[in-house]
Amino acid sequence: MGTDKTMSDSLRALALVCSLKPSPAKSSSQLLAQQVLDELATHDVAGEIVRVVDHDVKPSVETDAGDGDEWPDLRERVLKADILIIATPTWMGHMSSIAQRVLERLDAELSEQDEQGRPHLFDKVAVAAVVGNEDGAHKIIADLFQALNDVGYTVPAQGGTYWNGEAMGSVDYQDLDSTPEAVASTTKTLAFNAAHLARLLRANQYPASS
Repeated sequence: MGTDKTMSDSLRALALVCSLKPSPAKSSSQLLAQQVLDELATHDVAGEIVRVVDHDVKPSVETDAGDGDEWPDLRERVLKADILIIATPTWMGHMSSIAQRVLERLDAELSEQDEQGRPHLFDKVAVAAVVGNEDGAHKIIADLFQALNDVGYTVPAQGGTYWNGEAMGSVDYQDLDSTPEAVASTTKTLAFNAAHLARLLRANQYPASS
């Protein structure tokens, strides 16, 4: 199912940083998200970062919760992006409450369909970036991927990158003198595969199921 967009067209990526810290506080989640965007840029993918906590995103599973809800503006950016990056810290072994709220708001997309009767998020790619000083990255990435796939996103091979510090330690990712080689290599692979998959899906959409 081809589209009028070619494989060579520039792609767009949106990183939703789910730190609990409002701007301009430094954020390890934002640092890792920026590194993902930097790698995506080498594959002709334009990107932007949004720190979700800076916006009044109401608790809801609707596309618009009204009364000052700022999710509708963020949702428009989500819908325009070919690649979505969810970046979250690890708290008590789980993703942040902000990341959970983003997933809850994305749940509304199950009811939103295109002219072919497909969910709006079909043909879009999602990846994850997780940081923390405790175990939990694999569990968080698994939870993110399940939820994002449920609403229509496709996950590329090795689509998660993460860093976990020493258990019960006090060093943040942003405090490191340099990016660990394993993290840099994983982030590079994530970006390559995400851009590759996004171009394939842009050129050849999933068919309507009925």
